[in-house]
Amino acid sequence: MSLDQYYLLGRSGLRVSRLALGTMNFGTGGFHAAYGKTEDEVRPIFRRYLDEGGNFVDTADFYTVGESETILGKLITEAGVRDRVVLTTKFTNSVDPADPNAGGNGRKHMIRALEASLRRLGTDYVDLFLLHTWDRLTPVEEVVRTLDDLVRAGKIRYAGLSDVPAWYAAKAQTYAEAHSLTPMINLQLPYSLVQREIETEHVPMGQHLGLGITAWSPLAGGFLTGKYRNGGSGRLSAADTWSEREWQLLKPLEEVAGKLGVSMAQVAINWVATQPGIASAIVGASSADQLGKSMAALDFEIPAELRVLLDEASAVAPASVYRMFTPEYQNWIVAPGLKVGDKPEGYAPAVRNW
Repeated sequence: MSLDQYYLLGRSGLRVSRLALGTMNFGTGGFHAAYGKTEDEVRPIFRRYLDEGGNFVDTADFYTVGESETILGKLITEAGVRDRVVLTTKFTNSVDPADPNAGGNGRKHMIRALEASLRRLGTDYVDLFLLHTWDRLTPVEEVVRTLDDLVRAGKIRYAGLSDVPAWYAAKAQTYAEAHSLTPMINLQLPYSLVQREIETEHVPMGQHLGLGITAWSPLAGGFLTGKYRNGGSGRLSAADTWSEREWQLLKPLEEVAGKLGVSMAQVAINWVATQPGIASAIVGASSADQLGKSMAALDFEIPAELRVLLDEASAVAPASVYRMFTPEYQNWIVAPGLKVGDKPEGYAPAVRNW
């Protein structure tokens, strides 16, 4: 399998692979050192991703205290693929605990963070620049206007957000549209079979406002590989790490994997990458072989009946007011006894250039 199918990211003309390469383990600095890899160790991972047709690479200034960006920049230059890859980096985290303006999402820090990232990456622009985490303080208008300035300056091509409330992303996008500023095209969030909460608001918000979601941790930190078992040994085995419901989810996941003749990890990645609103799933790897197995997750389709099995086992029941937005409630109180929908199937067929 090669990642030779590319799709538009959000409401933009940027084509990206359905699986993005996560580089949080590129380098050995900071608290990532426990699982970090040296430049020589990650080179074959990066090359394997490129060889398979991948073009969507994700990093952040925070990863391995900047080493991820430095190593990635060297590998991109070495391979001569700067124009080919869609290079993504993120900012928010503090680079100096003694300086209140050395972290957060304010204009001063955003510009300083980007300039530092560009130096480490050895490039004069990044394709996609993301706010890494909502800081609860900076006005969204300041964030959007600064991102727009960076696009106009030619230092970033596209803008996006990561790990923010749905209302914040909606406000940012609406402000950008109302003032003819650079729109957000990407929203990076945690999403997996055991963490589906973003379906409540983030996913429909992204679909309606043009933000393609890239899902990080599609394997829930390795939990969905099946490597760890309740009561066993290992980093994720402690009973208080996961709930009984989540441990039980491994059973249908294992069943589906067995029926399809693939690994549990491949099923989990496939499920995420093919969910509504998901533009790409971010996968990391400790070796080129492991990355190859992850990329093979798109070699098969999950049959409808098996997808239903996974959906039902992992479903998160709507809470509070969200119960009123379910088809069951709406059919009971809004359109009792009638069949009312948005558009009939086939109304907007997919556009394919192959």
